[in-house]
Amino acid sequence: MGCFDYSKEPRSDIAFVDMKSFYASVECVARGLHPLKTSLCVMSRADNSAGLILASSPTFKKVFGKSNVGRAYELPFDVKTRRFSYANARRQGIEVTPQYVRFIESWAKVTHIVPPRMDEYIKVNMQIQRVFQNFGGPEDIFPYSIDEGFVDLTSSLNYFVPDDALSRREKLDRVSADIQRAIWKETGIYSTVGMSNANPLLAKLALDNEAKKIPHMRANWSYEDVEEKVWGIPEMTDFWGDWLADGEAVECARDLFDSRTGQCEPRPIETSAWRRRARFMVSRNGIDESNVHVPYRPKSRGLGNSQVLPRNYVRQRDIEIVLREMAEQVAIRMRRIKKKATVVSIHVGYSKDEGLSSIQAQRKIDPTNRTSVLSEVVLELFRKKYKGGAVRNVAVRYSGFVEESFGLISLFEDIEAVEKEERLQTAIDTVRYQYGFTSLLKGNALEGGSRVVARSKLVGGHSAGGLDGLK
Repeated sequence: MGCFDYSKEPRSDIAFVDMKSFYASVECVARGLHPLKTSLCVMSRADNSAGLILASSPTFKKVFGKSNVGRAYELPFDVKTRRFSYANARRQGIEVTPQYVRFIESWAKVTHIVPPRMDEYIKVNMQIQRVFQNFGGPEDIFPYSIDEGFVDLTSSLNYFVPDDALSRREKLDRVSADIQRAIWKETGIYSTVGMSNANPLLAKLALDNEAKKIPHMRANWSYEDVEEKVWGIPEMTDFWGDWLADGEAVECARDLFDSRTGQCEPRPIETSAWRRRARFMVSRNGIDESNVHVPYRPKSRGLGNSQVLPRNYVRQRDIEIVLREMAEQVAIRMRRIKKKATVVSIHVGYSKDEGLSSIQAQRKIDPTNRTSVLSEVVLELFRKKYKGGAVRNVAVRYSGFVEESFGLISLFEDIEAVEKEERLQTAIDTVRYQYGFTSLLKGNALEGGSRVVARSKLVGGHSAGGLDGLK
């Protein structure tokens, strides 16, 4: 088919499993509700008109026409009164009729709006990972996110379905159905499976473009399906992979091949533009040589933390308290992995009312993981750029890691004082590791601008759990 010989491409039997509306399903099951038939929305800060919709059940999406991510003020009803919101409807250009108002209000009254519980979602995810391990070894499982992941069943298909009369395609479908049932029995959550007897790319495409749209929620796309199914994707800018979500790349690729016939004209790959076109052509023909057993290792690594503040911060002292807290939290995580940073970066975003460009700054430093040094660098970067204005989001990041044993000796530093500080730092880290981050706090944690206590109750920036990366 076209200019590719699929017999020379690697083949594996992949199941890409995605939990149906995961957060919303967990909340439905916890309340004894049907995950697919209940109207439920997981909303952070539901008491606020700008509350963030993190997840919603299939029924909620169908009734209110909303995706997983949005704001409370985008809904056609008021989240507090559950009455129809004419202001929201006008803002979105929705045609309002008495029938539509009654329809929305009737569903709004029975809709569950619940806060996120990230610790509970992590627990359920661990249950699902244990289910996966009943079908493959740890090396066969590649978690893609908290609610989806690849399972390579190549080595276990014949074990679970020893019938030689069945094809590998049929065996993969049977085992995938068993995985769906096992997840439902263990957690009460429904799952969707994209399958492929070829590679992970085609399994993901099968999941997104077919499995999610059919009743039994399983679909198989393999090399023999490329011409009919992959080439049939109507909007190629929706193709999986950020580098393919580029309309220009799609247009350029037409110089290389005809998507209707798969015929291509080989050309030298001389520039980055041509490389992008070649990559598009390869993926457009269902080629993917990635291996679940070979984990991706980033070329460079860094650690960071970011947060959206609960209100506009206008006092510079309050902003600096938050930055100092974040600088300390990330420094602790860095010491846990026994690294030192050589680059410090900050991001400070203003309130939308300010109309100002965000602050982006970074500095190269001598290798260190000392909280005092890193905090001062963070504050110096901020003070150099900040000229006033209401701030709404901040981020701190350390990168350019070297081993903790690496260090530079300065003639201008008091070595005894540095060693004393490091011993104190180690003692504080040990106490916090054993008893929790908030067991030892600085005095400014009691100030109104501090976020450290509030964030100790969060996981992933949302309700329940602990400080990201910290015990």
